[in-house]
Amino acid sequence: MSLMSRFPDAQRLTLRFAPVLFVFLWSTGFIGAKYGLPYAEPLTFLLLRYSALVVLMGMIAWIYRAPWPIDPRQWFHLAVAGLLIHGLYLGGVFIAIKQNLPAGLVSLLVGLQPLLTATIVAAMLGERVILRQWGGLLLGLMGLLMVLSARLEAGFGWAGVLPAMMALLAITSGTLYQKRFCPHFDWRSGAAIQFGAAWLLTLPVALLTENFQVQWTGEFVFALGWLVLVLSVGAIGLLNHLIRSGSSVNVASLFYLVPPSTAVIAWLMFDEMLTLVQLLGLVVAVTGVALVRR
Repeated sequence: MSLMSRFPDAQRLTLRFAPVLFVFLWSTGFIGAKYGLPYAEPLTFLLLRYSALVVLMGMIAWIYRAPWPIDPRQWFHLAVAGLLIHGLYLGGVFIAIKQNLPAGLVSLLVGLQPLLTATIVAAMLGERVILRQWGGLLLGLMGLLMVLSARLEAGFGWAGVLPAMMALLAITSGTLYQKRFCPHFDWRSGAAIQFGAAWLLTLPVALLTENFQVQWTGEFVFALGWLVLVLSVGAIGLLNHLIRSGSSVNVASLFYLVPPSTAVIAWLMFDEMLTLVQLLGLVVAVTGVALVRR
């Protein structure tokens, strides 16, 4: 019997605050990238992260005797979702930042996911998006633009735009694919499969484009550990739970809150000041997401 099943009140409390915790943990990804990318090439960084996660999640699955998929089709669907959500999304984000695209602009491009998701589910998947939710999505986008208005720089490198757009398409299609084809799986064994698929995708590309150079500084080790344990285990586990239990639009709307949350974390950690417009944008974005998820 698991600890959560012994304490149903704690389980209900955890599930209630899962969206808030997910937004906070997911927002720290850009902080981890900021710490680690100066000391390693982007795909090399991700390969180390995936390698650690495959070993870690495989050991957890073995220790707790987690069930593995029996149907080969389930392995395939989990691998495809992992390629999209981890391999292509994270690869695009890391490459974009390494190409000197400002993190704020990367957040803005990836932050278009809720509108893209709503458009796809309405046009192709038959999931109903009501007028209030459309209004909330547009309001969330307005708040996102307000929060990032002070961070958008005119002199960015256009070489980073294409991988950022790839990341946007990957995280959107990945969450929709997982919702459609593999919404229910054991998170321990499923994570090992998904990160293994991302590793297999990233390795040949890294072999062709990088030299596997890493400076093992304290900052890099901290960033790697944080992205492995906190982001990939904690945030991805929560994302899988949210995909299982909520609609595609509701889950996607949470990504509007990631850039504002990242801005607040940067203010607390790096003393990056928040303007009045950014604070108002944070309120607008939260209001928009509340309308979508009500």
